Amino acid sequence: MAGITIFEFDAMAVLPSGSHDMVGLHRISADVFAWLETQALRNAEAGESTWLRLTQRHGLRAIQVKSFVGVIRCPDGFQIEVLPKLGKANGEADARQLLIEMLCCLGSFRHIQTNSAQLQARRMPLLEVFIAEFLRAVDNTVKRGLRSDYRAQQDNLFALRGKLNMAQHLRLNLCRRDRFYTEFDEFSLNRPENRLLHTTLKRVLKWTASQANQQLARELCFVFAEIPTSDQINADFGRIRPDRGMAHYDAAMAWARLILLDESPLTGTGQHSAPSLLFPMEAVFEAFVAKHLARQLNSGHDLRPQTRSLRLVRHKEQDWFQLKPDLLVQTAKTNRLVLDTKWKLVDERKANSKEKYGLNQSDFYQLHAYGQSYLDGKGDVILIYPKTETFGQALTVFSFPKSPDLRLWVLPFCLSTRQMHLPQCGSLAPFFSSVT
Repeated sequence: MAGITIFEFDAMAVLPSGSHDMVGLHRISADVFAWLETQALRNAEAGESTWLRLTQRHGLRAIQVKSFVGVIRCPDGFQIEVLPKLGKANGEADARQLLIEMLCCLGSFRHIQTNSAQLQARRMPLLEVFIAEFLRAVDNTVKRGLRSDYRAQQDNLFALRGKLNMAQHLRLNLCRRDRFYTEFDEFSLNRPENRLLHTTLKRVLKWTASQANQQLARELCFVFAEIPTSDQINADFGRIRPDRGMAHYDAAMAWARLILLDESPLTGTGQHSAPSLLFPMEAVFEAFVAKHLARQLNSGHDLRPQTRSLRLVRHKEQDWFQLKPDLLVQTAKTNRLVLDTKWKLVDERKANSKEKYGLNQSDFYQLHAYGQSYLDGKGDVILIYPKTETFGQALTVFSFPKSPDLRLWVLPFCLSTRQMHLPQCGSLAPFFSSVT
């Protein structure tokens, strides 16, 4: 299946015939461009945050993918694989491996077998890796046994079975004394979970171009051949019950939700359905940091994600403007540190009042508000950015003239070692162990 691989903030355009792809600008067809342009305009008109931006590159109208990663599927089947910008220097395979490891920290992707998926990522596109993981999960479910359930049935039978439906029996069998219109429960594999898995198998069989995935999908479809597909997907998901003995369905059903309901932050839809598995890198980076920073935390302290207990102002007996830091370090339920993650590039070489390392003023306002509300204006607040070649160590501490007891740190988090680099002064040593 046709497709391209790009990185965050790369752009796509309809290039003149005979020209080659340029740095950060990739060739797509006029139909694909028109569909992407429709998505960008629709979101902009609705006032929603969009994953695409209309722009210009080299004098050409172009569409730029913003800070989102994953897979975009266009209505004609054309696939656009979007990888993290920090992986560009090391190539597509390493970037895919990094993304898969980071996605494992998201709740909806907790079922990924990291080692298996990373091995596949070196030789196949991201969507094929996702499909392979879904098929692996379904195969495991089948091997442990598909579950049946009692299903209410009505039929005109030659023998009385269950309960006689007198009204229907008299209407249909007044002259047929050899028949009984009955209502009965039948123990059947036709239950919502199995219908949804069969539906998902049919869908990924259309998507995949991998011979191995196609073969396994066909084998699994054969297993589900006697089970109908779901004609009411949302209703069937609502009918799922957490019965005993169904834990081995969890991974397969999690993937089914992602594929059938497009339970990623975005779904690209034009005139025709075109599901996209796209994820904002801000959320992916936050989940990755939260998981691994907890391991770096010294004993006696707790790391709490997405705290949302305080508001910025009170007006007419109402609390307004929620203050929701990404992470909060507590000691014996007392707030000690406030941390916020930012998927942005910091350049320690730009240490001047004009460029300010590439930092955003709004982020500092935000952390100052967190410090005042959660720490009573005393202590340390931390901005965490990904470690890069231009940002390898903690910046000199920032102070607030009107809040002399509040300090702000800008620290790098290394994606390969999965650790946050601490300032050499040791101010944060009571809370975190140093990078080894």
